[in-house]
Amino acid sequence: MELQVREMRLDETPLVVDYFHSSTPEHLEMLGVDPTRLPPKDAWTSLFEGQFSLPVSKRRGCFVIWIMDGRAIGFSSCDKIVFGKQANMHLHVTEPSLRQRGIGAQCVRQSVDIYFRALEIKQLFCEPHAFNVGPNRTLQRAGFKYVKTYMTVPGPLNFHQAVNRWIIERP
Repeated sequence: MELQVREMRLDETPLVVDYFHSSTPEHLEMLGVDPTRLPPKDAWTSLFEGQFSLPVSKRRGCFVIWIMDGRAIGFSSCDKIVFGKQANMHLHVTEPSLRQRGIGAQCVRQSVDIYFRALEIKQLFCEPHAFNVGPNRTLQRAGFKYVKTYMTVPGPLNFHQAVNRWIIERP
């Protein structure tokens, strides 16, 4: 098994759009995503084009792709970026057969290294749906520390929900 984790290229962003638009309503609910809040595919593609035209330090998001044996199996993204200080990370294994097999923790560890370097941050947060066991276990295995559970709307695609806040820090 050859695992590669690197910054995503613009031509790879359809992975993100297709993942959300092809997920079942049940899977989106487990993620805490409201399907009615998904942007249309063409609008999402335009958003990516605009963000990728900017230097990383000016983007609202940063994306990392996870590749195993030459095929994309997932991705991570960061938003709420305060360059040089902190960001919020998201993680998605897009291949259902590979979920809950430990691959996510390996990918997250490598993604964390990329985010700390590219965004020059000191703190990285992740706030998965509190009842979605997979990412919560993955974050713990990847070295994140649990902070708290609270109710919020984590992002523009989400509904109001309980989330677990996790953090990893570097000096």
